Amino acid sequence: MSPETRPMLLSCCLLAALLPLEIRGRGGEGTAACYSGSRGEGCDPPVADAKGGDEASLLQATRGGHSGGSVVAADGRGCAEGGAWPCHGSGGGSGGGAKKPHILYILADDYGWGNFGPHRRGPCHPTDWECRQGKAEVNTPVLDELVDEGILLERHYSYKICGPSRNSLQSGRLGVHVNMVNAPATTMNRKDPISGYAGMPRNMTGMGQKMKDRGYRTHIVGKWDVGMATPQHTPQGRGYDTWMGYFLFANDYWTKGNTFTATGELDNCLNTFTDYFLTNETYRGGVRDDRLLFCPNTSRPEIDPLCYEEAAFKQRALDIIRNHNVRDKQHPLFLLYSSHLVHTPLQVPESYLKEIDVLVKKRGGKPFSSEHRRSYAAMTLYLDRAVGEMVAALKAKSMYEDTLIVFHADNGGPVYLPGSANNWPLKGSKYNDFEGGVRTNAFLSGGFVPKRNRGTKHHGIISIADWYGTLCVIGGGTEEECLSDPSAEEANSWIQEQNSLFPNNTLPLLPSVDSVVQWPFILNGSNGRPGPLHLTNASLLEWPYKLVIGVQPFSSYQGPLYPNCSTIKGLRDGQGPLESTLTVFDSEVPLYTSQQQLEQLEQQEDCGDGCLYNVEVDPTEHRDLAGCPKHAKILARMQAKLAFLSRDNFEPDRGTSALKACEVQFFNGGYYGPFHKIEGYYSPVEPVDDPAKKKEIEFAATPFGEQFTINRMEQISPLLLKQSEAQDDCLYCPN
Repeated sequence: MSPETRPMLLSCCLLAALLPLEIRGRGGEGTAACYSGSRGEGCDPPVADAKGGDEASLLQATRGGHSGGSVVAADGRGCAEGGAWPCHGSGGGSGGGAKKPHILYILADDYGWGNFGPHRRGPCHPTDWECRQGKAEVNTPVLDELVDEGILLERHYSYKICGPSRNSLQSGRLGVHVNMVNAPATTMNRKDPISGYAGMPRNMTGMGQKMKDRGYRTHIVGKWDVGMATPQHTPQGRGYDTWMGYFLFANDYWTKGNTFTATGELDNCLNTFTDYFLTNETYRGGVRDDRLLFCPNTSRPEIDPLCYEEAAFKQRALDIIRNHNVRDKQHPLFLLYSSHLVHTPLQVPESYLKEIDVLVKKRGGKPFSSEHRRSYAAMTLYLDRAVGEMVAALKAKSMYEDTLIVFHADNGGPVYLPGSANNWPLKGSKYNDFEGGVRTNAFLSGGFVPKRNRGTKHHGIISIADWYGTLCVIGGGTEEECLSDPSAEEANSWIQEQNSLFPNNTLPLLPSVDSVVQWPFILNGSNGRPGPLHLTNASLLEWPYKLVIGVQPFSSYQGPLYPNCSTIKGLRDGQGPLESTLTVFDSEVPLYTSQQQLEQLEQQEDCGDGCLYNVEVDPTEHRDLAGCPKHAKILARMQAKLAFLSRDNFEPDRGTSALKACEVQFFNGGYYGPFHKIEGYYSPVEPVDDPAKKKEIEFAATPFGEQFTINRMEQISPLLLKQSEAQDDCLYCPN
């Protein structure tokens, strides 16, 4: 019996325990860094040479890892005779002659729990048309089949927003130990040459490098969002042989620009440049293929116009699979497909909108009542089809039986508009610490999964940081190799020396690797993380209890159909859910005029010193146990533990947006990319000659210009709010 179906035992909090497990609320359709005597630019810690053009020397960060992470006991626990996890005395792994699998790693963006087919398989009451309609609208047959042939990971946790989650994945650290903010990619602090940038610190070893050191051919396609300030911050600097994708957390699917509609932000470069980049052994710079850049008509009916960004990503992934040398057994494939889908902006070829309508009708559903829900469903269908094509390519290449597929989302779905995801029946959204924000869709599949484990569910706790060590060990590394980071250790030695020389300007030490090797626990069905898991800056999971503190935005329950006409009406009546600020340079411009309006727009819930839930018996977090005398000791212990762990939160001064970043983008042809320590980095291109735009950006970089721009955005914020409230359309009013 799964945790979700175990009977709820009545506690002292009888009233709370008697609350129904699935309250739909407004979500229902019918309801409403060298020491040179000084610190600063030109004074760097030890890193690999960033110059040179050959693949072996190109922009590789120093290798290795920092010790201190959790490990699996070296006694063979979880090993399986004749299975995918051989019984080596060292505790498992693909070393000792075992075959290393190809790895296809699919990272979905902002993918809602309730938008995933396997989470819609429960029965519907005959009179519950919303439940039946929701089933009809979620069309993920490929993902469904992969789950049936693999292992559904029911307790996979990430950070509550994308940047920290992706930094966690690439570094093997928990989000709180690598990056807890979505800082502008152009950010730089000249006083900290290691961590004074957006994203992952320069001297942390990346996942790509770990896999490359195991002999893998490493490729990434799609979103990065792990930093771009220096060549060491790029995918290639983190060990990936090739990359095609974008640096920021979103861009426009059609224009590839950093548009305001894509990000909701105005950066210090005034969103001027194209965010579409390519790196391989011969080229480093912006994507310059006109077929991928320009669309004559963004509503064209073709199934896959290559100018649609996700179509280009999919084609790139297919080319990588088809061109992989399967005869070279010492160098298997590691492909990270970091999809843009289903992150905003909600853009998809018209043919997919038409097809999702047809599929819903065939499954007995009614037309979509929300335009945004329809777009999100069509984008989900596109993601499913893309995964299907990659699986087919692996099978055609006779690689599938030796492939491990890892699939998960980077965080919970955004339920605010225009995000338009649905995490039903979980509570909350991206940006908060409830299950809807941090518990993600996840599964393993492919021929490498042992037959006895196929078609099963795994209920053990897994962190997004765990894949760093897990895949490294599966790829042939020892736990000592995979859970250590000599590069970070070397940097820490430099930091300690600098701090002793400059005690008035201390730099933070780099945290150790937090990754847990999960493969044996997954195969034997046990929990690899029985101790406290520091989920975010405001939440702690210590199975089966979870503590959430502070004000939590977007804390609603959605219901089977979301968004819908009721939520659209509520949005237009000023009740949210809607992001309440705009990011302008390094400042936040509020869209609200009062605290009450803020609370309404964000649909806030204040947990104060702590909301406490037993998420084993109450996965939807309806029953706050914080007020129960029976749970007082548990609450106090977890509050103390969270406060203790939070003392080690990694919060370096990342600096402010740098004008230098914009100047370099003009030089490199008008594309976002590295802007510091770039000598010899970019492939030669014709610079952008736009004196007027340069002057505009230079003016905005002055104190007066920055304040002028912020003031202007504040003046038009009421208009922007109204436009935001009217962006979704109620297509019809259901009976």
